[in-house]
Amino acid sequence: MSEAKKTQDHDTIRKWAEARDGHPAKVETKGKGGILRIDFGEPEDNLTPIEWEEFFQIFDDNNLTFLYQEEVEDGGTSRFNKFVSS
Repeated sequence: MSEAKKTQDHDTIRKWAEARDGHPAKVETKGKGGILRIDFGEPEDNLTPIEWEEFFQIFDDNNLTFLYQEEVEDGGTSRFNKFVSS
């Protein structure tokens, strides 16, 4: 597995997700806006689709960093991603 990268850059996050057919989504919570997710392909039932504007507002409000991977070990495209506190 290639090493994970990290960023807070909105354009980098959006381009990475869209290159993998990813869409902004969240898990509804009582906290600050919800728990962010990138939804790939068919929408998952437990995720609420949101616009990128709302996604990045939650991202910034919660001071998050995006961990992601470009490729898996065999060179294929990776979908690994995680949101962590900065």
